Amino acid sequence: MKFGPVALDEAADGILAHAVRVGGRILKKGRRLGPADLDMMRGAGIERITVALLGPGDVGEDQAALAVAESLLGAGVCAGPPSTGRVNLFAATAGLLVLDAAAVDGLNAVSEDVTLATLPQLAPVQAGAMIATVKIIPFAVPDSVIRRCVDAGDAAPIRVAPYRPMSVHLIHTTNDGLKESVVAKTSAVTADRLARLGGDIVQESRCAHSVDALVPVLGQTVGAGGDAVLVIGASAIVDRLDVIPAAIAALGGRILRLGMPVDPGNLILLGEIGDTPVLGLPGCARSPARNGLDWVLERMAAGIPVGGVEVAKMGVGGLLIGREEEKDYL
Repeated sequence: MKFGPVALDEAADGILAHAVRVGGRILKKGRRLGPADLDMMRGAGIERITVALLGPGDVGEDQAALAVAESLLGAGVCAGPPSTGRVNLFAATAGLLVLDAAAVDGLNAVSEDVTLATLPQLAPVQAGAMIATVKIIPFAVPDSVIRRCVDAGDAAPIRVAPYRPMSVHLIHTTNDGLKESVVAKTSAVTADRLARLGGDIVQESRCAHSVDALVPVLGQTVGAGGDAVLVIGASAIVDRLDVIPAAIAALGGRILRLGMPVDPGNLILLGEIGDTPVLGLPGCARSPARNGLDWVLERMAAGIPVGGVEVAKMGVGGLLIGREEEKDYL
């Protein structure tokens, strides 16, 4: 591709590099210049114009963007139409964005002429959300560059893992200091949290906040089936010998992780009894604000492993403070 100022006689079929005002009309950047455009410029006294002239083997920006974008499409992802050298990718379903980060980096390393930007790994998305964009920087790129970019994305490195409906049991442990209004709000907030993932609460139970009271209720709940059991305690879990982990252990279960490097959400517990996941919820789970529980539930709903090893890797980006907390430190 040739780029630069040329005489109007050499600009035929060139791509206008910058918008030009001709009389009362504006010819926009990216316009293919035809004979009428050139005659109009001559009439306005313009002698030279900056254009891009495609040569053999050059691929126009829209065609190039579409070719690259189509090589990236994994399950649950679709591409929009090309425009001004850009193609946006969208989620075709609600779920978590799953990226092959090495493939994305590899594509961006091919040439500065071709760029790919995405949302973060495992970002929760709704159907129709934009999740990535391919942008061609110049007006055209060599076909060889496009082939290398397509090869880099050939494994379809962008997909959306869809949420699968979850049937969840919710257990509240209570004491004299826990208000009924707090329990009711927790139920409503939890139901809304699950509904966003296509899940629901199929059974709700209460018992005193003690190991002896929780063990039979938890045992019956696990035996009733369902995809997971959530236990929200009257007080936070502060040790592996605390009420909720002790009840899990008494039923022959395992504690996979107590605590996570996500705040709010530090005091979550991940356990299992047989094949049933059991989550001891942090106190912040009573709030609708996004917290570590959302990270765990989203992965469970999307069929993405979430155990002790995975939770330990959540620290980068795990500080979920909002503007209210942030202003205290500015």
